[in-house]
Amino acid sequence: MDAAAAFARYETLRPRLPAAKFSDTTVQIDSLLDIADQADVFVFDAYGVLNVGEGPIAGAAARIKQLREFGKQVFVLSNSASYTRVAMQERFARLGYKFQPDEIISSRDAALDHAANYSQIKRWGVIAPAHHKASDLPFDSIMLGDDVDDYRAVDGFLFLSAALWTNGRQNLLGQALLDAPRRVIIANPDLVAPREYGLSLDPGYYGHALADATGRMPVFLGKPFAPVFQRIETALPKAQDRARIVMVGDTLHTDILGASARGWKTVLVTDHGLFAGKDVAPFIKASGIRPDWQLGSI
Repeated sequence: MDAAAAFARYETLRPRLPAAKFSDTTVQIDSLLDIADQADVFVFDAYGVLNVGEGPIAGAAARIKQLREFGKQVFVLSNSASYTRVAMQERFARLGYKFQPDEIISSRDAALDHAANYSQIKRWGVIAPAHHKASDLPFDSIMLGDDVDDYRAVDGFLFLSAALWTNGRQNLLGQALLDAPRRVIIANPDLVAPREYGLSLDPGYYGHALADATGRMPVFLGKPFAPVFQRIETALPKAQDRARIVMVGDTLHTDILGASARGWKTVLVTDHGLFAGKDVAPFIKASGIRPDWQLGSI
């Protein structure tokens, strides 16, 4: 899937996404320092803003250090649900970023909190990456693969990563849900993510395909949906003006839409993520999702 196809698919899904109000214009800036006096808190998406795949984006770590020196709070708000918070901190450290654990918020956190509400689900079927361990989760689970019996043996499904997912496994899951409807939690609503080789398909892509095929909507936990943004707000003083929280992201339908729905300000990064190499103006016009500011790299 390329950027145009991903954008088109996001647009077909608009009725399933939050509603929001946007600025009338987007202001081009050279760096985040240009708007530092208009914000108290900067919240960064990861893929396409801080890194592309397993490589850091040049200059991003230095810019975050400058913002800290100016007294700004910083957070990472990522739809990546593959790693525990400690593992994410270690991963960012390898990329040259010095984030504290409480500065890293992922859709995984929101998904696990939500899963805890289903006391009737005794065993979860988990769709996870190769490094996943059952001990990483606070409940009984089995990792789903190609064994159809595993899909029948669980009470609910938790989709963390599409790294090992295949069309065959998607068909097994879809049929299992048609045979016996059960709760599905999609911990990463992204359709795609920027990698070194292009765009990968992410759990959101498969989650919406399940909804189309079965008529049953999964629970999506992550941007653009409110719970992960609320986790940031909860970590801030109650008097914090939401209009002085700035979401910095590369995707209109997740980062910009979700933050705007919470009353945050937004910056669209265009050099490294979904719209790398593209003129973003037609996408903004077609969607009506307008960031407050736009820049190439932070």
